[in-house]
This record gives sequence, structure tokens and C-alpha cells, in this order.
Amino acid sequence: MPLRPELSLAQRKRQLVSDELTGAALKLLARKGFDAVTIDEIVLAAGVSKRTFFRYFASKEDVVIQFLSEMGASMRAELAGRPAHEPPSVALRHAVWVSIDACAGHADGALRVVQLILGTPPLLARFLERQAQWRDGLAQELAHRLERDPETDLYPQLAAGMALTAYGTVLQRLSDSDGAEDPATLTDRAFAVIAPALDTPVQAPGPSRARVSSSAAGEARISRVAET
Repeated sequence: MPLRPELSLAQRKRQLVSDELTGAALKLLARKGFDAVTIDEIVLAAGVSKRTFFRYFASKEDVVIQFLSEMGASMRAELAGRPAHEPPSVALRHAVWVSIDACAGHADGALRVVQLILGTPPLLARFLERQAQWRDGLAQELAHRLERDPETDLYPQLAAGMALTAYGTVLQRLSDSDGAEDPATLTDRAFAVIAPALDTPVQAPGPSRARVSSSAAGEARISRVAET
């Protein structure tokens, strides 16, 4: 995975404060529910002022969106760093696993955040909106890996969409089971279903092929008319 550029002291300080606010907010939101938590409670838990909170976030919702943004960036970075010889299904499985592991493989609180997002309509809407952006990013990486034109080739967008559908399905199953199901097993099962499609990308027919097919079809029609 590509290394992050070196941060200055001021940037590191900002990142530390942002992480403290995010962590405090997500724990409270996951425990009490989105509507029950106030910004006053978040800043008290993080040990900062309300003014500091608003320097980093415009609302409680933005804290969750920041969490989602980091997941999307991690997936794209992982895909970009996968070995070039890997089949698309393997590379995409590793990319998606980075986010699934972050959501379910660490602390119980992370799963609670996922359940919060999936169970809160405004947050779920933003989650789906973010996934559309992730799809574009993953599609661009796939197009680069496979030397495809993302503007004309359907495969990168379709493949990225399938991978994110698997991702969403796994998160939903984990949420519904309250973490009882194994995330790695679920991810493997999901990608086993879509791997045949991911690993057999079909090249779109070019203009010359289309002309040949049209010509052949025309000749066949002429032949049938002549026979009658």
C-alpha cells in the first residue's frame, strides 16, 4: 500500500484532534443513537471546545461522512498497490477486505457504527452516495491495471459495482447477525459468487467487428431470399 506523505507538525496536530473528535463522536453515536447525541456531549467526551468541533466538522453527520471517506480512500489505495498479475477478483477482494476488516475486524464499537449507518436513513443515504464515488475510483484503478478505456469500456464500472455490492452484502449480514458471522468467511463466499464474472472480462466489439457482423448478417438474409 502506498505510504502517506510526511506530515508537518501542524498537520499531525490537526489529525490528532480530528481523530479524537471522530473517535469520541462515533462511540457516542453508536451507543446512544444518532438523534440522541448532542454536539455538547461529543466535545465533552473529546475534551475540546464546541468552537474546535466546528473547525473540523459542520455537523454530527459530517463526522460519520469522514469515517466513510477514509474507508473509500483505503480501498482504492489497496487496489492500486496490489500485484499487477493478480486476477481482478483477487485484487478487488483484498481492496474490499480492508474496509470490511476496519468495520468488523477490530473493536465491537466499529460494528456498532456500521449498524448505526445502516439503520439511520440519512446516514444510509450518504453511505450509498459515497459508494457511488468509490465505484468511480475503483473503476479508474481497474481500467489502469487492465489497460482499458474507462470512457468506453463497460467492464471497469461493472466490476467495481459488483465488488461494492459484495461489500454491502457482507456488511448487512454482519449487522443483521450482530457480528456473529465471520467477516472473512462472508467475504470469501461473496467473491466466490462474483469471481467468474470478474475474471472473464469481455472486450467490447470494435467498429470493424461490428461491420463484419453486420455484413455477415446481410449476406445471410440475401442467401435466404435467393433460396426462396
